[in-house]
Amino acid sequence: MNLNLDGSKPIYLQISEWLEREILNGNFESDQKIYSQYQLAEIFNINPATAAKGLNILVDENILYKKRGLGMFVASTAKEMILNKRKNQTLKRLVQEIVLEAERLNVSNEELIEMIKAEEHGEAGK
Repeated sequence: MNLNLDGSKPIYLQISEWLEREILNGNFESDQKIYSQYQLAEIFNINPATAAKGLNILVDENILYKKRGLGMFVASTAKEMILNKRKNQTLKRLVQEIVLEAERLNVSNEELIEMIKAEEHGEAGK
C-alpha cells in the first residue's frame, strides 16, 4: 500500500485504515501479533510516532490490544467491530452524500435504487 502523503487525510489515519483492511482481508487473525510502530515506520518510511498514533486509534477502539512487553495483538472481535464501524460511519456518510446529490439533480428514489442495482450487477454505464 502506498500512503497519500499529499492528501488531506492524515498519515496516521491512513495507517489505521490500512491495518483495518489487513484484518478484514484475513492477513491478521484474532489474537495474532500485529506490526510494531517501528515496523510500520520502516514499511511506510514514516516517523514511528505517526505509526504509533495510527495503532493507538485501533487500541482506543478495542480493535487491537496491548500485551505489556510483547506488542499489540488483534482483538477476537476485531473483524466484526471494523465491519460495524464501516457500515455505521463510512457507508452511512456515503449514502447521505448520494441522497443529497440525487435531490440536487432531481433524481427520484426509484431511479436511484435502479442505479444502485445496475451497479451491483455490473450494468452501470452500459
